[in-house]
Amino acid sequence: MFRRRRFATALLNGLLVLFVLGTGGLVTGRADAATDPLENGVVKVFTTARSPDPYKPWTKQAPSELTGSGVVIEGNRILTNAHVVLYASQVEIQANQAGDKIAAKVVAIAPGIDLAVLKLDDESFFKTHPPLPRASRLPEIKDAVLAYGYPTGGSALSITKGIVSRIEFVVYGYQTSGLRIQIDAAINPGNSGGPAISGNQMIGLAFSHLGAAQNIGYIIPNEEIELFLKDIADGHYDGKPGVRLEVQTLENPALRAYLHLDKAVSGIIVRRDYRTDQPGGLKQWDVITRIGDSPIDDQGMIRLGANLRVSFLYQVQNATKDERVPMTVIRGGKVETLQVPTAREFPLLIPDNRGGYAPYFIYGPLVFSAVDSQYAGSVMSNPQITSLLAIMGSPIVTRRGDSPSAERQELVVVTSPFFPHKVAAGYSNPTSEVVYAVNGTRIRSLKHLVETLRDLKDEFVVIEFERRVSETLVFKRQEMAAATEEILTDNGVRAQASPELLAVWNATK
Repeated sequence: MFRRRRFATALLNGLLVLFVLGTGGLVTGRADAATDPLENGVVKVFTTARSPDPYKPWTKQAPSELTGSGVVIEGNRILTNAHVVLYASQVEIQANQAGDKIAAKVVAIAPGIDLAVLKLDDESFFKTHPPLPRASRLPEIKDAVLAYGYPTGGSALSITKGIVSRIEFVVYGYQTSGLRIQIDAAINPGNSGGPAISGNQMIGLAFSHLGAAQNIGYIIPNEEIELFLKDIADGHYDGKPGVRLEVQTLENPALRAYLHLDKAVSGIIVRRDYRTDQPGGLKQWDVITRIGDSPIDDQGMIRLGANLRVSFLYQVQNATKDERVPMTVIRGGKVETLQVPTAREFPLLIPDNRGGYAPYFIYGPLVFSAVDSQYAGSVMSNPQITSLLAIMGSPIVTRRGDSPSAERQELVVVTSPFFPHKVAAGYSNPTSEVVYAVNGTRIRSLKHLVETLRDLKDEFVVIEFERRVSETLVFKRQEMAAATEEILTDNGVRAQASPELLAVWNATK
């Protein structure tokens, strides 16, 4: 019995030794994986965000915890997506197989092209985490690709495999277009900001997937990344050069005959150039045949290599110099070479908020703000509300895409229902009403509204809105002043207005 016990003990010890050695081998393998130059350059990004509340602009939404991915780039920096760190109050990163997190801060962000750069509080991190190499050319269709990142469903680094499926020039965000690569490697929430690798080089950054489809993911190619990094080299993001045109194709035979175009002519027709304030602009019925040295076909496409066609607008960002882009056009039957003005931003009546917080002004039970893309998008996310606003002729719907003018610089909106107070008795909920006039004065902007209300001497305040079947609100001016103080106190609102508007309100009347 004793011998049997000694044998069993020895056997057990031997198994334990084998198990420990085997486990040691596995651990060693994991350590090797952690030092892999590709995996070593991918980090997990942790963000605590305070997004704006479009209906309560005097406050922010509750903090939300988000995770994404990032990649080490040159200059001791982390590259990630803008939407991963937008409105961040706290950012941290964690390396693959690391047990600690390192505080980071956003030093550059471009929501339009969805890119951002982080710097770390402890830059010693980069001594053991060098930047990933980036390919200098676009990949080819069918090239194998690996998507690295930290998607939902686990905490460890994930790697999925696929191919490059499509390359196009598309709209990214508000007023921003760029090249986009489609891959069929699985990309899920949390992959955002992680690199796509082909041939041991990064070819782009994951940023989105088509939710209703199978295996359609999108990455931002290196070309767009390089433009972004070059732009922020001076510490400020200016945006991509572009033109704002309405165009149509040159495919219809009758249309070609109407313009007296030879069969050999190919190009795209200009319907409207919005940059009428600059000399050298395009005119209606101009036919753009070349942009720079690139010929344009009758569908408005140019060739990039033998097997790739993209929109002619792609060439604007490459051919622009000193804010002008060379174009060859046929105008009135004659060939002309123009230096067409470009712009980094096109003013809109409903602008992009660029990751900022909307200004606001509280007057009695009313909360006023300026309509931006976030507010308009939130209101119009409900098809029934959008349809109702369209029927009522609300400028939030009917004037989206319009340019501002001297008479109307922005849309001033009542963002939310009345604060509870007796001065609003009998009036309907004014949410999403756009202010037309105050005491007969047409309102041009939120600042102008504040100035108008500040300078009133009339007994009554009369507020008119711009849509069909809307009420006109009439209040006693002195009662509104008293009501404002009561409402701010009762609802725990710290300031009557955002800082810049509070300065206007408190200025000498």
